[in-house]
Amino acid sequence: MLKAYDDFWAEQVKAYGQADIKGTDLKKYATKEALGRAMGDVLVMKEAGTATKGAPTHEAQVTSLALTGKTPKASVRDCLDISGWKTVKKKTGAVQPFPSNQPLRYVTTAKAEKWGNQWMITELTPDGKRTC
Repeated sequence: MLKAYDDFWAEQVKAYGQADIKGTDLKKYATKEALGRAMGDVLVMKEAGTATKGAPTHEAQVTSLALTGKTPKASVRDCLDISGWKTVKKKTGAVQPFPSNQPLRYVTTAKAEKWGNQWMITELTPDGKRTC
């Protein structure tokens, strides 16, 4: 399950780095709210002429796992560190500063479902008020 979560993040970083989900496998790892959120972020970035450089790091752990029932489900708690993941202007490469109230390490939770043999991230919820 954590492999799918890591793969989701790798594809999301790729999409944010080019401000486009084309050429990524994001749809292979994310669906529902998680995919919609990423697509919305990419659209905002594209309209603003920004993208990201670098990548976040994280310390994810499975907090619940239910393998019974029609659709196995899991929850993940992650400490996301965005200090090495910068937003830049695409034309100039100028780094855009983080908002002054933006913590660089904060809790993110995710929900996942197993569809066939593949875990899919269905929700991703950052919580900037909970630092880690």
